[in-house]
Amino acid sequence: MRFGIMALQIDALVPQGLPPQQVMAHIAGFEHAGLVRGLAEHGFKLIELGGDLSLFLPHTFAPAAIQRLADLKAELGLSYTVHLPLWSVETSTPLGPVRRGSAQAVIEIIRATQPLQPEAYVLHATGALAAEFYRMRLPEMARQLLLRQFQSGAAESLRTILAETGIPSRKLAIETIEFPFDLTLELAEQFDLSLCLDTGHILAGFAGPVGFFEALERCLPRLAEIHLHDSPWQGPEMTLQYGKDHQALGRGDLDTSRLLQRLSQAGFDGPIIFELRLEEALASMDVIRTLLPKHA
Repeated sequence: MRFGIMALQIDALVPQGLPPQQVMAHIAGFEHAGLVRGLAEHGFKLIELGGDLSLFLPHTFAPAAIQRLADLKAELGLSYTVHLPLWSVETSTPLGPVRRGSAQAVIEIIRATQPLQPEAYVLHATGALAAEFYRMRLPEMARQLLLRQFQSGAAESLRTILAETGIPSRKLAIETIEFPFDLTLELAEQFDLSLCLDTGHILAGFAGPVGFFEALERCLPRLAEIHLHDSPWQGPEMTLQYGKDHQALGRGDLDTSRLLQRLSQAGFDGPIIFELRLEEALASMDVIRTLLPKHA
């Protein structure tokens, strides 16, 4: 199995202990390829680039920075995936100008990173506004109508993204996020997309009342990537576990052994990305080596 790590490491962007007067200079001089090289030196040859870096550090996706990432890929034998922007992005909002601008932000990152030939582009098909309405106390009929409206907005954005970038639909993997699991799967089927199963999101209840291994089985036919992190299970009472996901393996309720065995049985060979800080990812690899040495 191929384990990787997200490049969006906050400690690398703003190192602890850096004097305040040096923080802005450090951020302005941030070098994307340097961060990736550091992660590769810890044994990770599969790196998920974070499109949200473009929000504060637009130079990280400029042509020169992409070329350095491409050179590093060739030098070290790396593979990339790209997590498309989600901060400030609302690809499903009913507000047309915001939706169109959000789709454009996603398109720009896809175009910028195409020279890197990423294995997958991971997208949150809906945003924070859809999640807010998803959890709002409303009459059930009203809630369902609103969620369908957000789903329709997401569909419009997906149609635009695919048409304007020309990427194969299966290169685009929509993630299990804070939106009903069934509606996410419907979008994937409508546009023949792939799926990114986020383990912590499912366990924490973000995708609704669906069991973890039920979600895995339903994702498998379209599964392109996994975001791997631990979380307490939402429990039979379906209580959301906000802020308790994105933990190292062994600190929540994920049955890591069963998950990896099922993936192996299914012949899954796609990226498995730790959405964790570097030290947590390394500790999680130790857990995997202990549980299932042949998969590490």
